[in-house]
Amino acid sequence: MKTTFFARLLERTRRLASSVRIALAGITGTRIGDGCRLGPGCDLGLGSAAPRRGVIELGDECELATGVILHPYGGSIRLARNIFVGPCTVIYGHGGVTIGADTLIAMNCRILSSNHTIAPFATPIRSQPDVLRPTGIGRDVWLGAGVTVLGGVTIGDGCIVGAGAVVTKDLPPGAIAHGTPAKVQGYRPGAPAAPNL
Repeated sequence: MKTTFFARLLERTRRLASSVRIALAGITGTRIGDGCRLGPGCDLGLGSAAPRRGVIELGDECELATGVILHPYGGSIRLARNIFVGPCTVIYGHGGVTIGADTLIAMNCRILSSNHTIAPFATPIRSQPDVLRPTGIGRDVWLGAGVTVLGGVTIGDGCIVGAGAVVTKDLPPGAIAHGTPAKVQGYRPGAPAAPNL
């Protein structure tokens, strides 16, 4: 009986804390849908200076676990409904990131949407502008733990990307990919016919 009471109390406390974090994020301009939850230590940094201010939108029923970082850096990060983003995942939206509904992103993933200009030797790389590369992740995608998605990549609906993979090229709908760089190893049952690889 006590365990059930304390479990309920803990869950209510977590929901209240999440509601406070959502309210604070909303004050800064983040658009958050109904039924969302934000874990402790989430950093939704829209930026304060006008040229670097960006857009963050969370659809209904999204959950960001502990330590998730969303920084648009003047671009945008748009999550559709019912997306789970695992602990310590980082998403940078310089060039724009969109993620489709019902997607599962495991812990420690990195999703980018830009690259650095390759400057001549002796020219500081940090002084060069970013190359904006929009990144799109379809609906019902599963990114395993520690996946890196590089800027300019499109991951099709229903893909599964294995833990630790680095996605450097587009993945077709329903593909199962892993490795560094990620390569298509097969397709989910019922996925569209595999293209000629």
